Amino acid sequence: MKKFFLSLCVVAAMLMTACNQAPAEAPAAKANNIETILKNLHDPKSKQVLVVCHRGDWRNYPENSIPAIESVIKMGADMVEIDIQLTKDSVLVLSHDRTINRCTTGKGNINEMTYEEIQQYYLKTAHNVRSSLDLKMPTLEEALAVCKDRITVNLDKGYDYYDLVVEITEKLGVTDQVLIKGSKPVAEVQAKMAEHKNNLLYMPVITPTNEKHKALFDDYIAEKPQLAYEICFDEMNAEVESAVKRVLDSGSKLWVNTLWNSLCGGWSDDVAFETSAAEVYGKVVDMGTTIIQTDRPEMLIEYLRSRGLHD
Repeated sequence: MKKFFLSLCVVAAMLMTACNQAPAEAPAAKANNIETILKNLHDPKSKQVLVVCHRGDWRNYPENSIPAIESVIKMGADMVEIDIQLTKDSVLVLSHDRTINRCTTGKGNINEMTYEEIQQYYLKTAHNVRSSLDLKMPTLEEALAVCKDRITVNLDKGYDYYDLVVEITEKLGVTDQVLIKGSKPVAEVQAKMAEHKNNLLYMPVITPTNEKHKALFDDYIAEKPQLAYEICFDEMNAEVESAVKRVLDSGSKLWVNTLWNSLCGGWSDDVAFETSAAEVYGKVVDMGTTIIQTDRPEMLIEYLRSRGLHD
């Protein structure tokens, strides 16, 4: 009995001591990963594979919408691809098409409508029905504000509106987070960037079997290493293999789109979904790709994490 009483006293003393101690510090909040994303993006030696989400999470939300962007951020994606068009009153809005016919409940050409007119209509889902969220077409500024310090952005058609885009990115402080790409001549791109103090990231798009692209590719390779090259190919052959080697040997990263077969030699998202993610994405990664644009980000991220290639 005495031993039992003594044990109770010891336990009570321990509890009192614990209560009087300063509370343990809470774990530090996880740092925003934008710095890690940018570090991997600028490091050609990094083996981490960056995941780019095409038009956001369009399978679950209207494409190019704010919820579609928020969704891929929560998935842990590294970059979101969005499209822009210019309204009649010079507002950059998110839309892949030149008209609002497919993606909204209205009809009309964006460049013939004011932003206020476009806001009368609601975004539609991929099933061609009005979203139950009652979403309207966002502006580029609204979208970039959501992305700021959270995810990088690939801005399709960004070069077409370069000056307007830079004005917005500088206002928000996100210029270093925004990438554009294209097949413009080296001299033209350099001249455009010389007009600005700070510039968007730029990446050449090369189709190795395209005769016009061969000279363009040579010109870019002759310059300092590029951030990355997007290589498009409908089949893997010696010409494509040579182009991939030149990209990697130049000290640049390799970007491949797995959106549909003609862009990636048949190693597409749908093939991966219908057969084997490991078999399809494995081939894309093993060729040296460290940036993949996808329409199935969750599946791709899961595969990459299984190989230790994505945080």
